[in-house]
Amino acid sequence: MRIERDPETMSSADFYRFLTSAVIPRPIAWVSTVTADGSSENLAPHSFFSIASTDPPIVQFTSIGRKDTLRNVEDTGEFVVNFSSEPHLDLINATAIDYPRSVSEFDTAGIEREASRRVRPPRVAVSHVILECRSHTTLRMGNSTLVFGRVVHAAVDEDYLVGGRPSSALLRPLTKLGGDEWDTLGEVLHLRRIPYEEPSAD
Repeated sequence: MRIERDPETMSSADFYRFLTSAVIPRPIAWVSTVTADGSSENLAPHSFFSIASTDPPIVQFTSIGRKDTLRNVEDTGEFVVNFSSEPHLDLINATAIDYPRSVSEFDTAGIEREASRRVRPPRVAVSHVILECRSHTTLRMGNSTLVFGRVVHAAVDEDYLVGGRPSSALLRPLTKLGGDEWDTLGEVLHLRRIPYEEPSAD
């Protein structure tokens, strides 16, 4: 028997909890930004994150409400996606605290910075894959804003490459589940896509 859920009759908070427990796992963008005057750097995890386009390369994350990350992107047009790995779970969780905009999560969590190549916001030094982005589009939708960023530079730790591509087994990426649940990849399945072949004419 199915339990039916109607978002029109539920509170938005209750349906949020249901939706984020059903749409799993979700990759985490650890997004670094900087204020327009450069006085403070922000670092925060965003679990509504994906690829929006491959040509040009555009990634997308969602800000629920008007958080510091969103304000900084709107003011500067730049951000960095630092990929999250299992060993960094405590650091990532420490940057989810809702500090004032003037407080840098890099400093409060003791996270080492490194300079980006093409944008102003710093990278997270311990992150193994980095995407430096310039804002392409922002789209307001309900209580959220979708932030689309064009990737202008990427960097990867060479020790985490296999066959020229980042290895999921080596990266051990973190994912977000429902509530306070986090997870890693677990067993990875390999299955080739079946190609379509035109029937031969006899």
